[in-house]
Amino acid sequence: MKGDKLVINEGHIRAAHRALELLLPGITSSQGRFVITIAGESGSGKSEIAAALSEALSQKDIKSIILQQDDYFVYPPKTNENMRRKDIGHVGMSEVRLDLIDQNLKVAITGQRTISKPLVIFDEDRITEETANLEGIKVVVVEGTYTTTLKHAHQHIFIDRNYIDTMEARRQRARETQDDFLKKVLEIEHGIIQPQKKRASIIITRDYEAKWNESEDKQS
Repeated sequence: MKGDKLVINEGHIRAAHRALELLLPGITSSQGRFVITIAGESGSGKSEIAAALSEALSQKDIKSIILQQDDYFVYPPKTNENMRRKDIGHVGMSEVRLDLIDQNLKVAITGQRTISKPLVIFDEDRITEETANLEGIKVVVVEGTYTTTLKHAHQHIFIDRNYIDTMEARRQRARETQDDFLKKVLEIEHGIIQPQKKRASIIITRDYEAKWNESEDKQS
């Protein structure tokens, strides 16, 4: 998404490097492209850890690309917020074209050189389209609140920080009006996102430590 602001700190970098230690055997043994998702609540550091993971991969001469769930919303961000304020029942997974992300990932895994995907222009509140070049790409990193539900992924990472933990990060990002309505939205999202933790193979803790999820539900 064009216009997004990243504030990458030492914790994000530490978590990314530790996660890569856990992921690297699977990545290097994979015959084709390897898909990793990074999920968590708003402001938990998904975009920052995705960027740090991509950099850590490049240090090992592994090319990657990041796909953002924010590009796959049905409506552009400011329009979507207005729709939420008119009807809070609008909040949820139906706001995102998760099926399209899965289609793009399926194409990527088959070895295609490009994918056509949406691109959000935040300041202009519009969605356009772009062609993502996958030439030489080994790892596709997909970050977003609901990405643990995606089917075409090899490993899921979940950031275990809730909307109370992430208050300061959201203020720094300054993408949303910080008011009581936003609190209600975050509470709804919390109820949707937290149960998805059991599907993740790697957990990043509140202190940005990465570890295997011992309670992973392998049937989900």
